[in-house]
Amino acid sequence: MRNRTGLLGLAGLAGLLVLVEALPRLGLVNDAYLPPTSRIAAALGDELITAEFWRAIGDTLTGWAIGLVIAVAAGVVVGIVVGSVPVLRAATASTIEFLRPIPSVALIPLAVLLYGTDLGSTLLLVVYAAFWQVLVQVLYGVADVDPIADETARSFRFGAWARVRHVLWPTALPYVFTGVRLAASVALVLAVTAELVIGAPGLGKSIAVAQTSGAVPLMYALIAVTGLLGVGINLAARIFERRSLAWHQSVRGEVPA
Repeated sequence: MRNRTGLLGLAGLAGLLVLVEALPRLGLVNDAYLPPTSRIAAALGDELITAEFWRAIGDTLTGWAIGLVIAVAAGVVVGIVVGSVPVLRAATASTIEFLRPIPSVALIPLAVLLYGTDLGSTLLLVVYAAFWQVLVQVLYGVADVDPIADETARSFRFGAWARVRHVLWPTALPYVFTGVRLAASVALVLAVTAELVIGAPGLGKSIAVAQTSGAVPLMYALIAVTGLLGVGINLAARIFERRSLAWHQSVRGEVPA
């Protein structure tokens, strides 16, 4: 079943590439706005041998990775603390629901004022967007803890740290991995967005430069690279999640990747 799904995905990708090649050559689309696949691939091939291309990827992945680590650490800690204290959970519920829907792009003016076009601007947007993905999942995980197991731990006089380690954490861990996987994708989107809009170094800035200079095939090539990075990150996160949670009932029946 999994092989069939993979083949269907490859068939869909191949169909898209053929369509993009055919539309401008048949005159259905102006090739000044959508060049054929062959020209995009040629532009990508030329770009692959340049140091600037790999430097841009490195800058994007640096902002993505640092921001994701900060967001995951903060989301897990805050989620466990807030979720474990009912009074604190009730006191912060409305604040979380108010802040969470605010789009990170709305913080672009603030990021520019604070950090200009430096890495800090990218990190501000990435951390803000990814933090909520992790926090909400951790709160769900803490709320899913079996109250009987928690009361049993208390009856055995487990301390707060022991209850977190032996009762709360095993239950919340699948939720944490889900939050990390969602945050990883969101973090990449925001990293590229910050580079595209603010001009921070990375793939987004390279896309903007290619667009303003009229290098349309290169622009599409860089967009394709961004998409491939997203697919790779999501696939790696899923594989890591399945292997790390092989003991859990949610993935126990899956075939290891």
